[in-house]
Amino acid sequence: MRKVEVVPYKKEWSKLFHDECEKLQDIFGPELIKLYHIGSTAIPAIHAKPVIDMLAVVKDVECVADFNKEMEEIEYDARGENGIPGRRFFCKGGDERTHHIHIFQKGHEEITRHLAFRDYLRAHPEEAQKYSKLKQRLAAECPDDINGYVNGKNDFIKKVDEKAKHWVKRGDHHGNEVD
Repeated sequence: MRKVEVVPYKKEWSKLFHDECEKLQDIFGPELIKLYHIGSTAIPAIHAKPVIDMLAVVKDVECVADFNKEMEEIEYDARGENGIPGRRFFCKGGDERTHHIHIFQKGHEEITRHLAFRDYLRAHPEEAQKYSKLKQRLAAECPDDINGYVNGKNDFIKKVDEKAKHWVKRGDHHGNEVD
């Protein structure tokens, strides 16, 4: 069973992201267009589950299964779409997860949504702190219920997604390429 634990932000999360990027670039080669650090471990100063979320953009998502064997060799489990059409999802660490990789084909709308969410919270620390407090409360309320934890965040995430979408449209977002 996966325990729900959130911890204070750790600077080494960025290094863990970059270390994994090298492995993925070696595996996917020219099929890989870009890698991004997403999720709460990519937002400084907030609490997060200590799982590095990565977004990989590829030329052709249908080719991703060709790399499943190499991904297994670096301890990733292939989960297919895992509930999101057009995504290929990999996780590392079993019940003690360390990394999630969300792979999308260039142009998929989820890429923009994930990056806008991350960049909006980076640019709005007060919103990021609300998210941090919510995550801490949910982890305390649902220590053995990952679904309860995830579902408890849904409304907040949808609200931030909406704000982030308008923020990007207004031009307040300048495409942060870091991580």
